[in-house]
Amino acid sequence: QVQLAESGGGSVQAGGSLRLSCGGSGFTSKGWSMAWFRQAPGKEREGVAGIDPDGRAQYTDSVKGRFTITRDNAKNTLYLQMNSLEPEDTAMYYCAAGRYVADHLQQVEYSYWGQGTQVTVSS
Repeated sequence: QVQLAESGGGSVQAGGSLRLSCGGSGFTSKGWSMAWFRQAPGKEREGVAGIDPDGRAQYTDSVKGRFTITRDNAKNTLYLQMNSLEPEDTAMYYCAAGRYVADHLQQVEYSYWGQGTQVTVSS
């Protein structure tokens, strides 16, 4: 059974940094695309960053230059380094895994999801 578990969320002030992690079990992440999504209260879930099996990354415009997605296939772990955080980044962050993904920022491409980790950025 595939399971994803996020960690690393918390509360920070604007300009601060956080590093999210997503550990996978029940599958081997090599060969899978993985991504981070977020959902703020009252808003739809949006794709933040995705990474294909070869390590190519895709980002939504609002986080380019501030967030970095990486993966460690040996550890079955996905990361999201978030720098220069802004209050607008406040949301529940979810990791997702899928195969044969065409658009890495689209929810429908992913089969498996974690439970989420909360990120709160205060001004």
